[in-house]
Amino acid sequence: MIARKTNASVHPISARGTARTTTPKGMIPEVRQPDFDLADDVPKYWWDNDPAKTLLLAALSSSFPPGERFFIDSVRHYQKQITDPELKAAVRGFIGQEAHHSKEHKALNGLMQERGINLDRLEREVQGLMNWMRKQFSPERQLAHTVAVEHFTALLAEEFLLKYNALDEMDPRMAAIWAWHAIEESEHKAVAFDVYKGIGGSEFVRVTEMMAVSVMFPLFSGIHLVQLMKEDGQLLNFKSWLGGLNYMWGKPGVFRKLLPSYFKYYSPEFHPWNHDARDLVERAKRKWLAPVMKKTA
Repeated sequence: MIARKTNASVHPISARGTARTTTPKGMIPEVRQPDFDLADDVPKYWWDNDPAKTLLLAALSSSFPPGERFFIDSVRHYQKQITDPELKAAVRGFIGQEAHHSKEHKALNGLMQERGINLDRLEREVQGLMNWMRKQFSPERQLAHTVAVEHFTALLAEEFLLKYNALDEMDPRMAAIWAWHAIEESEHKAVAFDVYKGIGGSEFVRVTEMMAVSVMFPLFSGIHLVQLMKEDGQLLNFKSWLGGLNYMWGKPGVFRKLLPSYFKYYSPEFHPWNHDARDLVERAKRKWLAPVMKKTA
């Protein structure tokens, strides 16, 4: 349910105290079960018929099944401490949405694997990193990692997929998957953050983990993209490389335009809902979700 924007509220979570949040009241993530059409005639390069653009999102998709499970576990670790009914409901919605993201991207990755794009290897690499973090990181830092990555994915969802024309350049069947994922990332973007604040999470840990993620996220994404381009015989496709770089950093420069929102994370006053993108989300829901949800009615 999407409610009108309200003033900040207080979510008690545990005996460790309370957390102030600007999450709109009634913002409970909705768990949907859309019916996507991953047909055999979906083109190999389904974003703008471009290898670099398509394989960049393919590389990201390979990380979602193990990553989403890690995010669920990091939040679920503190679930029993939550006493506020609305935050409890939001956490259940978060877990449900992330579980469905993992499932649908597993199917998408399987389709790409059948087209000769080796995402299984990338997924295993990401799974190995998640397993290492489970062993080496405290539960607090694991949750801080989730909070940081959720900020990245919310930026990519709202400021990249939903604001610009990337979805319109994709095969409509693929666009529906990415639009659905982007919509739900925006809906639940503050859940892990509110839990982290509620447990009294350290600002030092929150900020330093974002610094680490800011290196790891683009580094792994870049390495994986180069690997996929090489394996697909596209490593010397300079037209594709230059077009992708221009799109991301030149004109329109969608990644470059993310930077101001990214740096806001380091403010002690930061909250994900300081940036309210519900208008973008509602438009995307009408355009992209309605067709795939009708199939399940």
